[in-house]
Amino acid sequence: MQDRVLVVGIDGVRLDVLRRLPTPHLDALAADGFLTPVEVDADTPTMSGPCWATVVTGVSVAKHGVWSNNFTGHRLDVFPDFATRLAEKDGSRTFVAAGWQPLMQVRSGGPLFRAPSRSVYIAPAEDTPPAWEECDEQITTAAARVLGEEDMRASFVYLGAPDETAHFLGCGEEYETSIRQADDRLGRLLAAVRSRPSYADERWTVLVVTDHGHADAGGHGGRTTEERTAWLIAAGPGIGAPPPVVRHVDVAAQALVSVGRHPDRHWSLDGRPFAARPHAVLLDMDGTLVDTESLWLRTVRETAPDVDVTHVLGRSVADTAAHLHTRTGADPRTLAADLEARFLAAVRQEATPLPGALDLLDLLAESGIPAALVSASSRPVVDAALDVLGAHRFRTTVAEGETPRTKPASDPYRAAARALGVDPAACLAVEDSPTGVRAAEAAGCRVLAVPSYASIDPAPRRTVLPDLKGIGPGELWTAGL
Repeated sequence: MQDRVLVVGIDGVRLDVLRRLPTPHLDALAADGFLTPVEVDADTPTMSGPCWATVVTGVSVAKHGVWSNNFTGHRLDVFPDFATRLAEKDGSRTFVAAGWQPLMQVRSGGPLFRAPSRSVYIAPAEDTPPAWEECDEQITTAAARVLGEEDMRASFVYLGAPDETAHFLGCGEEYETSIRQADDRLGRLLAAVRSRPSYADERWTVLVVTDHGHADAGGHGGRTTEERTAWLIAAGPGIGAPPPVVRHVDVAAQALVSVGRHPDRHWSLDGRPFAARPHAVLLDMDGTLVDTESLWLRTVRETAPDVDVTHVLGRSVADTAAHLHTRTGADPRTLAADLEARFLAAVRQEATPLPGALDLLDLLAESGIPAALVSASSRPVVDAALDVLGAHRFRTTVAEGETPRTKPASDPYRAAARALGVDPAACLAVEDSPTGVRAAEAAGCRVLAVPSYASIDPAPRRTVLPDLKGIGPGELWTAGL
C-alpha cells in the first residue's frame, strides 16, 4: 500500500458559519474522521500569511518569521513547507496549486512553497469575489487532473474565494454561497483521487483546514473569538476522535507522518501528529504477550520470598541474580543458572498468550506492519515462548545476550529497529514494565504500556492502556503521540 496525503486550505471560513451550512463533502470527511476547532496562537496575527506559514511548515511565527502578508524577512529556508521537505529530503513527488501570489511567486517576500516538485499557479484576473471564484474554479480543474493522473505523494490545494468574498461583502449570504462552492470543489478533488486506477492500493489521508475566521463585517487581523477560531477536518487511516487540542502547527506534522515520514528531531518542528502509522511494532515478551511474568516472579520468590518486584521485572536473569546476591550472599552464577533452569521449565509447561496478544499480532500482519520480539529473557526462554505465540508472526527477535547490553539499556530496541531497517523514532514499542519502558524510550521509540505488576504513568510519547484487548488501527496509530 502506498501512503498519500492531500491538504486542502480554504481561506477565511468561520467555524460557526461552516457548522450551520449544508456542506456534504466536508461533512462526510468529518464523519469519517473529525472536525475540531483550531485556535490561532496568541502570538500569531490573524492574517493569511502568518497562519498559512504556520500550517504548512509546522513551526510557529517565531521560527518561520512570517508576520504579515508580506513575507520579507522569513526563515523558510530553515523551516520549509512540508511539500518542499518531502521533495528535498526524500525525493518525493509533491504538488501545490494556489492562486494567491505570496504562496507561489517571488513577490512580497514569497514564495511560501519554495520547491515542490510540481506546482500550478493561476492568479485571479482581478481582486474581486467573482474573479476569485473563477480562479478557484481553474485551480480545482487543474489540481483534479494532477491528483487523478499523476503520482503525487503529498499535495496542497488552496481555495481563496471565501476569504475574498468576506472582505468585500461581509459574512452574509454571498459568503455562505462561496463556502458551499468551496465544498463542491473539494468534492471534485476527492472524486479525482478516488478515480485513480491505483486508488485501491493507496492509503489516503485528507486534511482540510482554514487559516482564520472573520469579523461579521468581513475583516480579520484582530483578536476576537470569531477571528481567532479556525478549524481542521481530518480523515484517513487511524484517524478517529481528535486530541483535546489541535493547533495549526500540527497540520504539517500530520501531513509528513501520513506519508510515512516521521519528522527528524533536528527539524525542530513545533507540531505533533495526531495519528501516525508506526513503521514497525517492537514487542516485549514477558508479561506483555505471554503470561510469563507471574512465572518469573514465582521463580524468584522461591529464592527470595520478600523481593521487591521493581528490581526484577523486565530484568535479565543475570541482573536479577546480581540483585539476589546482595540479599542472600549466594554465588551470582549459581543463582543465575538455577533461576534460568526453573524459569525455562515453567515457561515450557505453563506459558500462555495474554488476552489480546494474538489479535494484536494478527492486526499487525493484516496491516503490513512488521513485528519484532524484544526480550530480556534468554534465547531458550524466547524460543519456548515463540512456540506459544508462533515464530512466523515476527520478522526478527532479540534475546538477552545478543546485544552488548540488555534492558533497561536501549540496545535491544535499537538492534530490532536496525534489523528491520527502520528508525526507532518511527517505531511503537509495547511494554509492561518500567524497565522495558525506559529501554524503549531511551532508543527513541513511542511507547504503548500495558502495566502488569508495576504501575506506569502516561508521559509524552507514551500511552498507557490496561491490556491489549480490543486494540485496533486507531489505538496503534495514536499510541505514543
